[in-house]
Amino acid sequence: MIVVSDSTTLIILSDLHKLTYLTNLFDKIILPNAVFKEINYKKTPVLPDGFEVVDCVKDELFETLCQLLDSGESEAIALAKERNLPLVIDEKKGRKIAKNMELKIIGLLGVLYLNIKKGFLLQEQAEEFLQQAKENGYRISQKLIDEMFESLRIK
Repeated sequence: MIVVSDSTTLIILSDLHKLTYLTNLFDKIILPNAVFKEINYKKTPVLPDGFEVVDCVKDELFETLCQLLDSGESEAIALAKERNLPLVIDEKKGRKIAKNMELKIIGLLGVLYLNIKKGFLLQEQAEEFLQQAKENGYRISQKLIDEMFESLRIK
């Protein structure tokens, strides 16, 4: 499966050296150029096999999205729509817009959930990862974390 990705999930996974959480699930992760620039805010990341950086067409949809979102989110949503691909995105406003455009979306917690369900990650490892992310200053809703772990117990 191929997926387009926005920057937030990539930044967190890259900072904590866990990009494999994406490559475990997807054959190819497409990054629009604006997203690649956003994840370079500290240093140029070494992207593992399976990542591809592409140009985004600056069409009417992109221009409209830019009035509401930053360029990375705009390019990611426009590219996912253009190629009819799922989208990795975490920002609330961007997720809402992508859902309204009928795109399939997944965020960081969804990536962790699927890694656990597919046996790539133990629940304890996911808990440790989320704790590290919080200690590194990333804000992740405790309510959503609790809901994710609760859904793992139910199924």
